[in-house]
Amino acid sequence: MQKKTRKVILFYNPTSGSGVFKSNLDRIVERYQAEGFQVIPIRAGYGHALDDYLQEMEKATYQQEYAQIIAAGGDGTINVCVNSMVRNDIDLPLAVFPAGTANDFAYYFNIPNDIEGMLNVALSGNHTYADVGKVNDRFFINVAAMGQVVDVSQKTDPTLKNTIGVLAYYLKGLSEVPNLKPIKVTLKTPERTYHEKMYFMVVMNGKSAGGFKKISPDSEINDGMLDVMLFRVLSVFEMPQFFMKIVQGKHRHSRKVLNFQTSDLIIECDNDMATDIDGEHGEKFPLRFGVLHNRLKVCTLEDNLGEPEKENQ
Repeated sequence: MQKKTRKVILFYNPTSGSGVFKSNLDRIVERYQAEGFQVIPIRAGYGHALDDYLQEMEKATYQQEYAQIIAAGGDGTINVCVNSMVRNDIDLPLAVFPAGTANDFAYYFNIPNDIEGMLNVALSGNHTYADVGKVNDRFFINVAAMGQVVDVSQKTDPTLKNTIGVLAYYLKGLSEVPNLKPIKVTLKTPERTYHEKMYFMVVMNGKSAGGFKKISPDSEINDGMLDVMLFRVLSVFEMPQFFMKIVQGKHRHSRKVLNFQTSDLIIECDNDMATDIDGEHGEKFPLRFGVLHNRLKVCTLEDNLGEPEKENQ
């Protein structure tokens, strides 16, 4: 990346994870200034500060004035940033600083967990294209989920989540097991319609979700496809063994799992089932999924850019 007096937007969540990011804010500004950039910090929180800022940018010349956007926080923070970028048609490189409890998007790209490593990646000038998933009128970077256990992250106490991390999700999830009831859903793709009974399901853009590193190990984030995984009804006695299969990445070939790829999906459900997008409250049914192929240019340690093949959103 050449040294130019251009602006970098730093969108950060001060409460993500343990809040350690705040103590490194000055180091980030120092490093970028040394490289010739002006950092514009925007604090995540209530309201739409990033949306307001991006709306006011001069669309015809913003790429001459701005070099990149940094999203510092967990997957939820990155989701907010990407939604704002897509809505406002902003096509700047995205640098990810994983600083949350769940950092599945950063995990996919092997982004380091230390500040110096993050800075080295962000300033390397290397990029990789990434798809963005779409569900109804919202976008997601990693996973959209639905079912009786996918709202675990919404129910988990934030203090507990920040203290013991992903383990908090597991503990809360186990407490939900006695209350599980099968849910009828209809899945429609251009090729086939499925009628299923399930406990929960995920529509993946990346490989991992909620700290489960191998939930969809064959997924590629820039193949123009979504990986759908529906978990069928299990008995209470089958759950512990099946849980271990998920941890080990051996669940995909089980008869208890419906697994397929698509770029166009409609999910219908008569129940008021909980939905989740990148760890936050999701959309109401019916759910219509699509893919914005190669919509993001993500800062990565190595340069893996091909020619982008963007699709209309």
